Amino acid sequence: MTVTEFEPIIETLEEAYEIPHLNATRKISALLPHDYYETEKRYPVLYLQDGQNLFNPAAPFGDWAIDKSMTQLAKEGLGDLIIIAVDHGNEERISEYLPYYHPRFGEGKGNFYIQFMIEKLIPYINSHYRTLTDFENTGIGGSSMGGLISLHAGLKNPGVFGKMMIFSPSLWLSNKIFKSTTSFEPLEKSKIYLYSGGQESAEHLPNAHRLGGIIQEKMINGYHIDFRFSINEHGNHSEAHWREEFPKAVKWLYFNS
Repeated sequence: MTVTEFEPIIETLEEAYEIPHLNATRKISALLPHDYYETEKRYPVLYLQDGQNLFNPAAPFGDWAIDKSMTQLAKEGLGDLIIIAVDHGNEERISEYLPYYHPRFGEGKGNFYIQFMIEKLIPYINSHYRTLTDFENTGIGGSSMGGLISLHAGLKNPGVFGKMMIFSPSLWLSNKIFKSTTSFEPLEKSKIYLYSGGQESAEHLPNAHRLGGIIQEKMINGYHIDFRFSINEHGNHSEAHWREEFPKAVKWLYFNS
């Protein structure tokens, strides 16, 4: 087989998928295993934020190149995963990924965004694709603001999202995220992959350590969390480093039993 035979199938669900919870529309894409239409398998799913930056090399700040990562993983026999990429709202991005009130940004719409995912998007995906629908096979992830809203969604909805891929989350926005982590009651087999770069903002890595400490304390106290904290001391806040981290996180979250 050539490399191209392992490339994921990329489908656009809709260029303007309706999000009634936000009175908005977004482009939503699906990356399917290369042999999706040749099998009858059901697949786990990963919902990723900031779809514009995931597999478009012309993106303004670069991209994660998840299509290339999934091609390589498929060559290793680790390609059985459906990824749903949800585009952000451009100038509405911060507001839609913010689940709290913030003095500068106002009342965030993040909880409405998560409501949309749980009430409309996930049922749509489960009815249109061959998915494994239980929480153990449903993950959510993103970076920066996308990491914050993904973490918030996973903490508040453990029966929906059993896996979290959290890259460089914007933890500085509110102490409420730490309170949510402290009160988090995971179900069996919840998995959290946290990544942070050492060359991001001055408070970024300390905040990530604080978050990781809360999670580890919960594990000591008997909560069922599988946790991986990955740090790149030379990493800055950029797609280049998230691109590098992505296949490691996918392997650990979905293919490391």
